[in-house]
Amino acid sequence: MASVYVLFSEKLNKFYVGACVDLERRLYEHNIGHSKFTSLGIPWRLVYKEEYPDLPLAKRRELEIKRKKSRQYLLKLLGEKSS
Repeated sequence: MASVYVLFSEKLNKFYVGACVDLERRLYEHNIGHSKFTSLGIPWRLVYKEEYPDLPLAKRRELEIKRKKSRQYLLKLLGEKSS
């Protein structure tokens, strides 16, 4: 299984969208500063995820979300999850 995930940093007040096959490991990496980009926003909190049968499908969905370039779209996704 693969996941598309959305993280949120209260420190930066920003979202981060990614895709991976091991979400627990990836969240850990984001929170230890493994990536220079996300190291500025530690701690990151998982706020949304979708699961897919394989990584190519998850990457396609990740790109779909990123192409929206919209915080409103992300907030809508989060709202749908809690409904």
